[in-house]
Amino acid sequence: MEFTHLDKDQRPTKLDVSAKTATERSAVAECHVYLGPEIMSALADSGWSSKKGPILDTAIIAGTMGAKKTSELIPFCHPLNLKSVKIDIAPADDARLRIEARVKVLDQTGVEMEALTAASIAALTIYDMCKAASKDIVIESTRLLEKTGGKSGYKSQ
Repeated sequence: MEFTHLDKDQRPTKLDVSAKTATERSAVAECHVYLGPEIMSALADSGWSSKKGPILDTAIIAGTMGAKKTSELIPFCHPLNLKSVKIDIAPADDARLRIEARVKVLDQTGVEMEALTAASIAALTIYDMCKAASKDIVIESTRLLEKTGGKSGYKSQ
């Protein structure tokens, strides 16, 4: 197995993408947040708002900001000029929210980390806005669902 962020001496290094062709690339990631049936019901009844403000809208904004700042958070990510960040948050069942983040770019490297970061930051924002109601909130199953463009594609089973 070869890791792309290690040089010939096994030292950390940023991957050189200068020889790659800029192409349209996209990635989709998801994350689930377990709130529990009681909190889910109370939030639905309140229009998904709390004393801190509109929970889902705030999480979408935070996730978008997270995608844009990924290269500042993860050492070897390239700064990218993102063309699109779309975040959808909806109930997965009576106890959990599902966050889906879709990110697009026209560049020399992919946007998997930006999509994963967007979903994660949105989940953390939901946690922050709901933590007063429960300490049993769980952020779970953050994963890449799909990536397109570049040398290889990916779609989860």
